[in-house]
Amino acid sequence: MVSGSVMSIYSGDFGNLEIKGNIQFAVDYVDSLKELHIFVAQCKDLAAADVKKQRSDPYVKTYLLPDKGKMGKKKTLVVKKTLNPVYNEILRYKIEKQILRTQKLNLSVWHRDSFKRNSFLGEVELDLGTWDWDNKQNTQLKWYPLKRKTAPVALEAENRGEMKLALQYVPEPLPGKKLPTTGEVHIWVKECIDLPLLRGSHLNSFVKCTILPDTSRKSRQKTRAVGKTTDPVFNHTMVYDGFRPEDLTEACVELTVWDHYKLTNQLLGGLRIGFGTGKSYGTEVDWMDSTSEEVALWEKMVKSPNTWIEATLPLRMLLIAKISK
Repeated sequence: MVSGSVMSIYSGDFGNLEIKGNIQFAVDYVDSLKELHIFVAQCKDLAAADVKKQRSDPYVKTYLLPDKGKMGKKKTLVVKKTLNPVYNEILRYKIEKQILRTQKLNLSVWHRDSFKRNSFLGEVELDLGTWDWDNKQNTQLKWYPLKRKTAPVALEAENRGEMKLALQYVPEPLPGKKLPTTGEVHIWVKECIDLPLLRGSHLNSFVKCTILPDTSRKSRQKTRAVGKTTDPVFNHTMVYDGFRPEDLTEACVELTVWDHYKLTNQLLGGLRIGFGTGKSYGTEVDWMDSTSEEVALWEKMVKSPNTWIEATLPLRMLLIAKISK
């Protein structure tokens, strides 16, 4: 399972059903409540998850993109044993109108089987940036054809802010020792600049570090959370030992920035600093995908031991590898 919820739209899809049928819904913005209301009326002619009995147990799920955070997921009830479910439910989002204009509404239909597994039955996407909120016609119920999945929007290159940091490679932390010692990599997370706001004006961010390929708890360190600012100053140094010279070509420093809200952490963006070779210890891995700027920082660090190398790098959306317990 990938980061917090970046991929939950695309996960848990059992059975490849054909995509057919239509959904009827309406959207409206209620200024007095500062709420987006999605009135989900009904679907008709859905694909049958149970082919023999020609029926499904469908429900409707909505997200606001590109932020698919936990606050962003709403669902109707499941209507059992039908291809023409009637919902007549209102799904609500508390959101400022100007933020709404930066969002897309993703509305998807799913069959939920008795094992709580989900099968995708189709989706509709509305760009709320181009939506005419003043046209009353737009608040009327409309039928939309269900379509197949679109590519993950969260992976587009949008501005996710930057991180100012410095790295240092210390080949011999204890000089003069007779026994050969392994080296250390020091990571100084200074600050982030211009982080994206996912929930109005609130932001409570922290930085997490993992040295891939090791995703064990031992490998994970994090800063404290800094609230109420898009430019948090962390000034936190992390030290990782056990680096032999040859490990420097195989490892990758993954730094991720998260927004901590209630009980969930949502990924804002991250960096992967390494040689970006696509391989680690002889195995092809998708996390060895450093950008040229990230590679440049790592190369400088390796070439100039015992020296802090500073950089300010743009954060990007990462698909996070599964964390082993």
